Amino acid sequence: MDLFDYMRGNTLKKESPLASRMRPETLDEVVGQKHIIGKDKLLYRAIRADKLGSVIFYGPPGTGKTTLAKVIANTTSARFEQINATVAGKKDMEEIVKNAKDALGMYGKKTILFIDEIHRFNKGQQDYLLPFVEDGTVTLIGATTENPYFEVNGALLSRSLIFELKPLEKEDIRELIMRAVTDREKGMGAYNALITDDAADFLADVANGDARAALNAVELGVLTTERSDDGKIRITLPVAAECIQKRAVRYDRDGDNHYDTVSAFIKSMRGSDPDAALYYLARMLYAGEDVKFIARRIMICASEDVGNADPNALTVAVSAALAVERIGMPEGQLALAQAVTYVATAPKSNAACLGISAATAAVRDLGTPPVPAHLQDKHYKGAEKLGHGLGYKYAHDYPNHYVKQQYLPDGLENEVFYRPTEIGYEKRIGQYMKWLREDAERK
Repeated sequence: MDLFDYMRGNTLKKESPLASRMRPETLDEVVGQKHIIGKDKLLYRAIRADKLGSVIFYGPPGTGKTTLAKVIANTTSARFEQINATVAGKKDMEEIVKNAKDALGMYGKKTILFIDEIHRFNKGQQDYLLPFVEDGTVTLIGATTENPYFEVNGALLSRSLIFELKPLEKEDIRELIMRAVTDREKGMGAYNALITDDAADFLADVANGDARAALNAVELGVLTTERSDDGKIRITLPVAAECIQKRAVRYDRDGDNHYDTVSAFIKSMRGSDPDAALYYLARMLYAGEDVKFIARRIMICASEDVGNADPNALTVAVSAALAVERIGMPEGQLALAQAVTYVATAPKSNAACLGISAATAAVRDLGTPPVPAHLQDKHYKGAEKLGHGLGYKYAHDYPNHYVKQQYLPDGLENEVFYRPTEIGYEKRIGQYMKWLREDAERK
C-alpha cells in the first residue's frame, strides 16, 4: 500500500455513508441473524476458530451479507480478497488466483475470496472458479440476493455451505438506529443529535428488515435537520417519515389499529369487495406488515370463506404465498394482489368450516367410540381373528365406485357434518353426492 492508497482509505472511512461506517468489525458487534451466528451455531464457531470453508450468504438487501464477510476479513489470518460480480471479469479472477497460489506456495497462507452479487457471474465465470475452490487455492464467500439454487453453479453449491439471512427484526433495527445516533466514532454522535422514540420505532418498522434503509434515513435526517435553540438536532416522526419517503401511517403491528386493519381486510374478502380488500392490502404493505402474515390470512380466508364453492381459491392463495417467498418484495405484492382479488370475487361457502366445527363438537361431547369393526385395520398379526376388517366393502368393486356402508361409529351413523351449499362448484358436489346415493339405493 502506497501513501495515496492509505490517504484514500482514511478518506473513505470518514466520508463513506453511515451504513458503511457502522458495519460491525467483530462477531460480537453483529446484530440479528442469531439463527446462524448465535454462539452455539456452526458459522459462529467456524469464524471464531478461523476454520471457515466455502460459504454462500443468501438473503434480501440490508440483512448483513457483506457485513458478515467483513467480519470474517477482520477475524481470519488468511488473505482476504473482495470483488463485485457486477464489474469484475475473468481477468480479475485470474489475477486473484495467481496471487492466491503465490501466497499459498511461498508463505503457506490461504486466501478467502469474497464475491458480492455472485449470481451476476455467468456460467463460464463460475466454472472458472470451481477447480480453485475444489483444491483449496481459494476459499469462496459468495453473497447473493437471489436464490442460489437457481442462480449459482450446482458444482459450486455442492462445495459450499448455504446460509440464508433473514430480514432483521424490528428490535434489531431499532438497536442499530440508536447505536448510529449516539456512536461518536463511527456514527452521528458528534452531531449532538437525538431521535424520538416514535421516530425510531417508525423507521425500524417501515425499514422492513433492511438495516441500510433505516441508517440512510437517520444520516439524511441528521445532516439536513436544523438545530434547535438548545443546539441539538432532533429527529422527530415527521422528519423520519420524510427521510425514508414514507408517510407515518397510523398502524402499529402490536396495537389495536393492526387488528382493526387485518379484520377489515379479511371481512372485505369475505364480503366479496375486491376494491376494499386491495385497499387494506396496500395499507398493510405500505406500513411494512410482514408479507408472510398477509399470505397466511389469504390462505385461511380461501378455506374458511370460499371453501368448495371454488376449490381453486386455496390453490391460488398457496401459490401466491410461495411466489412471495421466492421473488420477495416489491414484486411479491403482485402475487398477493392476484390472490386477494381472486378470493374476494370467488363464490363463497363456509360449509366445510361449519362441518369441521360440528365434527369437533361431536368428538368433544360424545368422546371417541370405537371405529366400526369392518373399517379397522386387518393387516397386523391376529387382526382377522378379532374380526377387524371383516365385511368391509371395497368401493372400487361397485358401480360408480360407491357402496353404501356404515363409516361413522355406532351412535353417530346418522350424523351429517358437511352440508354442501347451492353456490358455485359446491352445488355440483351436492348434486353428485345426492345422485350417487340415490343410484346406489335403486340398485
